[in-house]
Amino acid sequence: MQEKRHTSSHYETELREVKNGLIYLGALTEKAIQKAMNSLLERNSELARAVIKDDREIDQLDNELEDRCVRILALRQPTAIDLRFITTAIKINGHLERIGDMAVNIAEKAIMLNEEPQLKPYIDLPRMADMVGEMIKFSLDALVNNDVVLAEKVRHKEQVVDELNEQIFRELLTFMMEDPKAIHRAIIIMQISKNLERIADHAKGVADMVIYLVTGESVRHQGCTEGEKE
Repeated sequence: MQEKRHTSSHYETELREVKNGLIYLGALTEKAIQKAMNSLLERNSELARAVIKDDREIDQLDNELEDRCVRILALRQPTAIDLRFITTAIKINGHLERIGDMAVNIAEKAIMLNEEPQLKPYIDLPRMADMVGEMIKFSLDALVNNDVVLAEKVRHKEQVVDELNEQIFRELLTFMMEDPKAIHRAIIIMQISKNLERIADHAKGVADMVIYLVTGESVRHQGCTEGEKE
């Protein structure tokens, strides 16, 4: 009887460590986005290079979390809600690792832009970055608290980011048509905006997984619930 309780306690610890690992990984990716954007806004390429270097830790943690989940599946053979949690954790882990990759892409583009005269004041890009950072934070808060309502809010914010991305695209097209010399810089800024939009997609993916974890319902291909827009 004592052995059974010990095993159960150890099993619960393993599940908790997976969740804590996801939260830590999310914090790393959120920090990477902030640093990548600051490297652009401050024209600080050394900061961008630090983002690229630090991505190794994100990749390592991604591998460790995936291995841990696979071991739990193989050795513990979880069922019901625990099985749903582990399979969901693997998918969330993948979304977060991809967010880290997007932060690296932004840092690389920042290095390129920092070597040229600034095309325009950066206004909408920092707004997008703040939004996607908030989406990551909220999606992980939703995971911690099993909060479906907060997860739905994340899903709605993704629509706002999409609209900002389209707005930036249209504005930069105008720059490109008026001044051919601006084309190269404008394209790089478009790429940064697109990376932020893709980060929002992955943050929404985390929120989708939280809803699935809590309710058992897959919402990946569904629209957002009415009444939650901000």
